[in-house]
Amino acid sequence: MLSRLKSYQDKDSEILDYRSAGVDTDLGRSLVKGIAHRVQRAKQPGVLAGIGGFAGLFALPGGMKNPVLVAGTDGVGTKLMIAQACQQHTSVGIDLVAMCVNDVLTVGGKPLFFLDYLATGKLQPDSVLQVIDGIIAGCEQADCALLGGETAEMPGFYGAETYDLAGFCVGVVEQSAILDGSQVQVGDRVWGLPSSGVHSNGFSLVRRIVAAGGWRWQDVPTGWTTDLAETFLTPTRIYVKEVLAALAAGLPVHGMAHITGGGWPENLPRCLGSGQSIQVDLRGWRIPPIFAWLQTQGQVSLREMFRTFNMGMGLALIVPPDVVVSLFLPDAFVVGEVVAGSGEVVGLPDD
Repeated sequence: MLSRLKSYQDKDSEILDYRSAGVDTDLGRSLVKGIAHRVQRAKQPGVLAGIGGFAGLFALPGGMKNPVLVAGTDGVGTKLMIAQACQQHTSVGIDLVAMCVNDVLTVGGKPLFFLDYLATGKLQPDSVLQVIDGIIAGCEQADCALLGGETAEMPGFYGAETYDLAGFCVGVVEQSAILDGSQVQVGDRVWGLPSSGVHSNGFSLVRRIVAAGGWRWQDVPTGWTTDLAETFLTPTRIYVKEVLAALAAGLPVHGMAHITGGGWPENLPRCLGSGQSIQVDLRGWRIPPIFAWLQTQGQVSLREMFRTFNMGMGLALIVPPDVVVSLFLPDAFVVGEVVAGSGEVVGLPDD
């Protein structure tokens, strides 16, 4: 059969190969070697096999009676468009990890390892390595391993300067310690931990507000110390180490909520049990100025702001009413309490 294949090496033929179709496998292999060297920074004791193979291997930690695996996946959304427009890629790598590990944390899970997927129209090694450096930094903050990943070059599907990201995290929790809403009681207090900014949600609205106001990402609004790009590219806060340390120190948490897409109304009720709602008190803390700027510039209602953004609270903790969370987590603040209801968040602006 092979002898019947025609040779296309004559001088008048157009030679086609994978590179001419837009996929440079040699560059891809070189990039993997560069990534493998960096990944050593985020290696954990459980890693048996990582970057370079067909699959990663990770040994479950010992000392647990009934370990349960926890998994989470997410992306960064259109915040990537700002990173790509400004050629600042490291922070979105941290965002990618944060969005996954913070979700795993909400059920009491400790992240074990992380995997990433990056798809682009044309490999840009400098940009990709910046993203990977951010992912590794995020894994270090979350005390988890970067076990593997995939970089896909997809010409014709993505633009040459465009990439998308997805992340995947696996963690573990003792079965008896799973937070599933059953521990939450009416009368429990809701405490919040501050966000580092807008985090990684609501950026379709952010970009529209910035564009409609005629702003450029390098502009510095009056009273600001950084330009729009640096402010909005501030990476999502990773809460894993500090919250797990507080739990180990005896903080009795009944529930947790990661405030992501959908803001307060959609995320706070996700940690409740049946027949419960949350009554919030908006006097408990000061909403950071970045959200006031967005509201004013876009003429966005307060109701829509709370439905879109974290408004300065990235993680909510539900604890018994006599527990003072700030003794364990100094920057925590009171948000409200659990009341009887059917899953609403009561007390948010209705304008």
